[in-house]
Amino acid sequence: MRTTLGDICEIQLGKMLSPKAHAGGKRGPYLRNQNVQWGRFKLDDIVEMDFDDRERIKFSLRPGDLLVCEGGEPGRAAIWEGQIQECFYQKALHRLRPHADKATPDFLLYRLWLGGIRKEFTGSQGQTTIAHLPAERLSTIPVELPDLETQRRIAKRLKEQMSVVELARFRVQEQLLEVKQLAASLLDHALCVDVAPVRLAEIALVVAGRHILGEHHNIERNGVPYITGPSDFGDLKATPSRWTPSPDVLCQQGDLLITVKGAGVGKLNFAPDDPTCIGRQIMAIRSRTDLVDAWYLYFIIKQQFKYISEQATGATIPGLSIEQIEGIQLHVPPLPTQRRIAARLREQFEHLQQLKAALCTQLSALDKLPGAYLREVFGSLTAD
Repeated sequence: MRTTLGDICEIQLGKMLSPKAHAGGKRGPYLRNQNVQWGRFKLDDIVEMDFDDRERIKFSLRPGDLLVCEGGEPGRAAIWEGQIQECFYQKALHRLRPHADKATPDFLLYRLWLGGIRKEFTGSQGQTTIAHLPAERLSTIPVELPDLETQRRIAKRLKEQMSVVELARFRVQEQLLEVKQLAASLLDHALCVDVAPVRLAEIALVVAGRHILGEHHNIERNGVPYITGPSDFGDLKATPSRWTPSPDVLCQQGDLLITVKGAGVGKLNFAPDDPTCIGRQIMAIRSRTDLVDAWYLYFIIKQQFKYISEQATGATIPGLSIEQIEGIQLHVPPLPTQRRIAARLREQFEHLQQLKAALCTQLSALDKLPGAYLREVFGSLTAD
């Protein structure tokens, strides 16, 4: 039978937040958008506000209720099982209360999950600048609804499949964490050298990037690609440009590029071999080859990633100054020792990178399985 969520559920949007809601009357815990994840709740940061007697009835939760995100990731849902004895919810969430003679919460959860994968809830009908899922739109979501026994059988099968996938994902993520920890351990062990520290500025030139489309360009010539920020820099993707920047922001072979603004502060990699320039989110570290091996410098700065990233300041966008980068303290042994250490670390990190790539491939394949299971099950209902 083809129906809609509005025909088989009572749909109620949560309580709107307001200053009066925190006046200190009859307070109660409530769920927000961030508390609802796919198929589960994150309950380590529950907050409270006031609910009067009428609101306690209207916005209360009971086992079997589906909580559905109205914004953020519209449609994301989980089934409330009474984890908190008395709990309510706010306007960022819809409460779906299925009619017991028509639909089961588990079956509808998986139908919503499929909708999330299909991007059903982020179309033009419910999206402006930020995606939203109004109750009117939610109520019209179509559902192929078999009988209750079939719904229970489908939900049981999908729950078993999802549990196997989740366990496999957990194990792969644990292995990825172990690879990360091993990398840090290898760096700490190899770079433990008994020499006095020196400032980075003593062994390398630090070049600050500039706003590529500002005054430092020449529009009359063909441009070169440039790296502008963490998202581009993380995997060294460069953005094509028709601007030709000033030569002082063109990378040289062997330059280390470090992200100095935004969420990726401290990320580090070598500049591409092809001509590339750097935007203001990046600085180039140009080593003095008579004093420091480029690969040794790479590893010893990488070792300090956490410390470097923690130095970033800024009210809205964290950033590092050229003085902070130049002032990084490094332990630099003689060149022959540097090269020996760097060669060993390069070999070890190559093996770790291969292992990490294999694990990421596994994780990517696992991430696709829930969608495959859901499409198979609900596709068969449509075919019937």
